[in-house]
Amino acid sequence: MDSRSGRVVRRCRMPQFQKIAIIGVGLIGASIGLAVRKRRLAAEVVGIGRRTSSLRKAKNVGAVDRTTTKLASGVQDADLAIVCTPVGAIAEIVAQVAAAAPNCLITDAGSTKEQLVAEIESRADTVIRFVGSHPLAGAECSGPEHGQADLFKNRTVVVTPTSRTALSDKETITKFWKKLGAQIVELTPAKHDEALAATSHLPHLAAAAIAASTPERYLQLVATGWADTTRIAAGDADLWRQIFFANRSHVLAAMDTFEGHWKAFRLAIELGDGDKLTTLLTEAKRIRDALGN
Repeated sequence: MDSRSGRVVRRCRMPQFQKIAIIGVGLIGASIGLAVRKRRLAAEVVGIGRRTSSLRKAKNVGAVDRTTTKLASGVQDADLAIVCTPVGAIAEIVAQVAAAAPNCLITDAGSTKEQLVAEIESRADTVIRFVGSHPLAGAECSGPEHGQADLFKNRTVVVTPTSRTALSDKETITKFWKKLGAQIVELTPAKHDEALAATSHLPHLAAAAIAASTPERYLQLVATGWADTTRIAAGDADLWRQIFFANRSHVLAAMDTFEGHWKAFRLAIELGDGDKLTTLLTEAKRIRDALGN
């Protein structure tokens, strides 16, 4: 309240960023744009991509203020750039952003980190302000039309700084995701990939294997168990091919662990060992129950 006039004065909150550039405006990129605009975290949000049709959809749903297919002009003067493309393209795009906007802070939304961060940090020709991020949110559907402003609310985002990351940059990225409603977990790139191989990449492989093992003539007999278990197998095949190869060693290790458990279940059934089978099922239930609903 203005003490001199007695009038209520409404103070306008300044946005955290003047300009945010989002490269890749699919489900995750559009959801980030919607969340940023809903919370007024930036004065301007620019969507950058290769397909004008996707950019047009992102603009129509309100995820961005304007769009462009030209990366250099799109990131010019940006405070923050977020790369939301398939993992195979992220490192090169990060380098292009850094070349076009040297002062821009860059993060991503990729599902793998160790190989990506190593490639970015190996570029000795330029200093790149990059902090890896991975929002554990999304769905098997894609496209900006599926974007949600609250997609990250109460969801985990993994931030993966390294010894070369400036503390202020890490804090800025952490604060950004928190303002989108996320809960932050900080891991090294290697620990991130080891964990995600078990919690995300292996489950996708298992779902794909179950779907592929089911004869189509039986699909009229499936119920919620099969549908729930195989839901993620509907994800984009090319995207997941890139993820599996980018995290090859950790995925193979997770598959080895799974194979050991699979063999134990198979042996218990083969031998008719009810006690062993009950023990295996009980332990699996205990772990699943620990997550909650």
